[in-house]
Amino acid sequence: MTKEKIETAREIVKEADAVLITAGAGMGVDSGLPDFRGVQGFWRAYPAAKRLNLRFEELANPRWFKEDPALAWAFYGHRLNLYRKTKPHKGFKLLLDLTKEKGGNYFVFTSNVDGHFQKAGFDKERIVEIHGTIHYLQCANRCTREVWEAPKEDIKIDMQNFKALTIPKCKNCGGVARVNILMFGDWEYIADYRNRQMDRLLNWLKSVETSGQKLAVIEIGAGLAVPTVRNFNEEVCSDYTKAKLIRINPREDQTPPKLGVGLHMGGLEALEKIVKS
Repeated sequence: MTKEKIETAREIVKEADAVLITAGAGMGVDSGLPDFRGVQGFWRAYPAAKRLNLRFEELANPRWFKEDPALAWAFYGHRLNLYRKTKPHKGFKLLLDLTKEKGGNYFVFTSNVDGHFQKAGFDKERIVEIHGTIHYLQCANRCTREVWEAPKEDIKIDMQNFKALTIPKCKNCGGVARVNILMFGDWEYIADYRNRQMDRLLNWLKSVETSGQKLAVIEIGAGLAVPTVRNFNEEVCSDYTKAKLIRINPREDQTPPKLGVGLHMGGLEALEKIVKS
C-alpha cells in the first residue's frame, strides 16, 4: 500500500503545473530542530521551562515580554540563535529544484517561524509565514505598527538561570521589543507583514485556478495539535478544481481520499522518494 501511495504522489508531482509547498514543525525535524511535540518533548528541549513548570503554550505568550522580558528573550533569543545556526536539510533543496522544474510557479505556506525556506534559497516574495517570523521584531507596547529585522548579533543568554542578558529594544520608543510572531493569547501581534504575504499567495492561487493549471499541494510535517496548515490545505484542495494533496507525516498522515494521498513517513524520507533529486 505504501508503494502505491508513493507512486500516486509521484504522479501528482509529475503532472502538476504549479506547486504549493506547505510545512509545519515536522519539516524542521530532519534539520535537527525540536518540534515541541507534547509537554515532555518541550521540556526535553527546554529543561529550564520544566523547572518553572511552564508548558510551551504558557511560555509562548506575549505577557512575558512585559512581565519578565529576560525570560521571554531567553526563550525566543535561544530559538533565534538556534535557527540561525541550523542548516536546512536536503529536502529543502529537493523542493527548490522542483520549483525550478515548474518554471518558478510555486508558493510556500508555513507555520514555522524559523525562516529556513528563505535560508534555503526560496524567494521571500513567494513565502507565507502564517504565524509570523522570529527574524522580525515589533514594539511590545505597540507604539507603532512598524516591524523591523532582528539584530544580527546573537542574543546573549544565561542558560543556567534561563535569563537573557541582552534584550532588544523598540527602535522607535526605546521600550522592550518582541518577536513578530503570533503567540498564544496574543492580541498584540502586528499582522501587516504576514497579511501582505497572504495577499500575494491568494492572488497566485486565483491565477492558478483561472488558468486551469494542475496544482500539487505538498504538505510536510503539519500535525493536528495546531492544524492551521492542514486546514488551509484541505480548503485549497476542496475549492480548487485541479488541486491534489500529498500529506507527509510519520504519525498523522490521515487524508480524505478525494483530496489526495497520505504518506506515513518523515519529511526528508518521503521527499527523496517522490521528488526527483
